[in-house]
Amino acid sequence: MSANQRWDGVLERPLTVRDLPAIMEIERRAYEYPWTTGIFSDCLRVGYTAWGLEEFATLRAYCIASMAAGEAHILNLCVDPSYQGLGLGGRLLGCILTLARQRGVEQVLLEVRPSNGQAVALYRRHGFVKVGERKGYYPARLGREDALVMRLHLNR
Repeated sequence: MSANQRWDGVLERPLTVRDLPAIMEIERRAYEYPWTTGIFSDCLRVGYTAWGLEEFATLRAYCIASMAAGEAHILNLCVDPSYQGLGLGGRLLGCILTLARQRGVEQVLLEVRPSNGQAVALYRRHGFVKVGERKGYYPARLGREDALVMRLHLNR
């Protein structure tokens, strides 16, 4: 996949440290408990896969994933709240899965809030299945929320 491939005016590209302000702007608007700039910086510094979708030179969505030893773990996939429901999440997930296949990944794992029905539905549409739960994984207004653990086996 080319780092400059365009689909319908949306540019798919790797992210760099220069993207941190745009990432943080989206992150803070999308989540009640956002990641910190330091977490994103660390992910970029250690070489995690960081990919984004850009439209008109503006970041609209991003994904951070670790890929090693035949396994990928999607750590954060986020679409700007103003652009959710337009297919960008599916497009970005498809991009990440293509990169994973190219890198010899056999399975992809992720955690997702059960209360995030749109995300759960997105992952299911792409073939992810629930394989477990992590109790008290996410911060929540009334304590903690469990996470669904989902997995996708990649066919080559």
